[in-house]
Amino acid sequence: MKINNRDFVPARRHVHVTSGETIRILREKKGWTQNELARRSAISATNLSMLENDRLDIGKRRALALAKAFGVHPAIIMFPEYEPRTIAKAA
Repeated sequence: MKINNRDFVPARRHVHVTSGETIRILREKKGWTQNELARRSAISATNLSMLENDRLDIGKRRALALAKAFGVHPAIIMFPEYEPRTIAKAA
């Protein structure tokens, strides 16, 4: 099967939301503290604070750990600007 590039369209950005803002939104919608999320994700509360304030890069391992804790796909955390409706439904 040959793939034709004309069959695909680039994803469009819906809103500008950072990974840190997404983490905070999901955490607050769940009613969790940073300490609770730290327990559920095995990421320290200090690192969670740095992630939420966009002072630490998310990285694949952290995105996977957070996605598992929240019960969402890692792409929602790593690329939140493309799936805002999914973020709202996830929490």
